[in-house]
Amino acid sequence: MNIKRNLYFIILVLLTPVVLSSCHSRKAALKGRPGELVKADKSIAAKYSEMMGVSKDEIQNGRLYAFIDDWMGTPYHFGGMDKSGTDCSGFVYQLQQQVYGITLPRMTSQQVTVIKRKYENQLQEGDLVFWDYDGKKFSHVGVYLQNDYVVHASTSKGVIIIKLHDPYTYKYFSRCGSVIASVQ
Repeated sequence: MNIKRNLYFIILVLLTPVVLSSCHSRKAALKGRPGELVKADKSIAAKYSEMMGVSKDEIQNGRLYAFIDDWMGTPYHFGGMDKSGTDCSGFVYQLQQQVYGITLPRMTSQQVTVIKRKYENQLQEGDLVFWDYDGKKFSHVGVYLQNDYVVHASTSKGVIIIKLHDPYTYKYFSRCGSVIASVQ
């Protein structure tokens, strides 16, 4: 009887990590193909519509917001471009490729060369926004969402959403525009 009980105990110990790991919640997987407009899941639409002060109906690119949700909070790591750590241009590179099917240059200083400049009031979801930090021209990049919100990889907070016209960051704003179609 002791052998049987010990065997059950050993099996329980061995299987516990498998059982527990299957209980972790997973973030929404990207549906559809890059460049395809996919309806947002209700929970994603509710979360981001509230965050950005828009109606749920305005959260139309489910692929974009599922990608953001999956990367939200990813720590900043210079030169990184995966969920263990990313820098701003690595995050934008991944977002443009996985959401829109566009392959951008890897570095911010090169990404700024593949946009068609726009005025701020012309910005549309997916457009790139650039800032000049530490006296360096085009040293930071993010992606415009809507209603004056931008997603980017902050050096101090990782991947976050901010207001474009936030007083602290807006003083460093330098350029914005849409990705030129021929980059694809």
